[in-house]
Amino acid sequence: MVDRNSLETILSAIAQGKLSPEEGAEKLKYLSFEPIGDFAKIDHHRQLRTGFPEVIWSQGKTTEQMIQIMEVMHQKSPVVMATRLEPDIAEILQTYVPDLRYYPMAKIGAIGQNPVKYRGKISIVTAGTADLPVAEESAITAQLCGFEVVRLWDVGVAGIHRLLSHSHLIAEADVLIVVAGMEGALPSVVAGLASCPVIAVPTSIGYGASFGGLSALLTMLNSCATGIGVVNIDNGFGAAMLAGQILRLANKFSQPL
Repeated sequence: MVDRNSLETILSAIAQGKLSPEEGAEKLKYLSFEPIGDFAKIDHHRQLRTGFPEVIWSQGKTTEQMIQIMEVMHQKSPVVMATRLEPDIAEILQTYVPDLRYYPMAKIGAIGQNPVKYRGKISIVTAGTADLPVAEESAITAQLCGFEVVRLWDVGVAGIHRLLSHSHLIAEADVLIVVAGMEGALPSVVAGLASCPVIAVPTSIGYGASFGGLSALLTMLNSCATGIGVVNIDNGFGAAMLAGQILRLANKFSQPL
C-alpha cells in the first residue's frame, strides 16, 4: 500500500508549490506496492509507470498463493492475468475465483478484459501448428492489454506459397510477431516483405539438433533481414508486451502537439 507519510509529503510539496503536479505524478509512480503475507509484494503502480499492469507468473507458486495474489490484484486492476497456468491448477482456482477465465492453448488465466483502446494491429504469424501455444500466449496477452490482434497460422517456409498467398495481411500489419521453431527461418522471410517492426519468437519445437529452440534463436539473431527484434525461446508473452509498447509509443506520437 502507499505509505501515508510519503504520500502526504508529496501532496504537501505540490500544495506549497515546491513540486509541480507533473513532478508529483512521477514520484507517485514509484510509491505503491502491497505486501501479501511473506511471499509477495504487489506492484499496483506498474500500469501507471509502464502502461500495463503487473502479470502473475504462475509456475512455482502454490494454489493458495495464487488465490491471494489474484484477489488483491483484482481489487485495484481492471485486468488480472496469470501466465503459464496449468489446466489442473486453473480448475482449482476457478472454484475460489469464479470470475477467472481460462485460455487452455495459451495457458493464461484472466479476470476482466480491456476493450480495444489503441490504434494499430498486432499481427501474429506462426510457422507451424506446433507453434500455436506460444503464438496464442502472444495473442491473448495482447488482447487482454487492449490491442487488436490478427492471427495467421501455419505458413512456414516449408510451403512458402501459403505465406505469399496472405501477403496482404503482412502489408496491413503495424507490428508483426513471427513464431517459429525448427530452423527458425520464417521471421527473416516475413521481415523481407514487411514495412513494420518484426518481433521474432523462437520456439522449442524441433528435432534433437534444434537444441530445444537454441537453433531457431541463433538463426533469428543472425538474420540478414532488417527490422527484426528477437525475444527468448517460447516467450510469447514478452513478444506481445514489446509489440504493445511499440504501438503505445506510436499512438503517443500520433497525438497533436
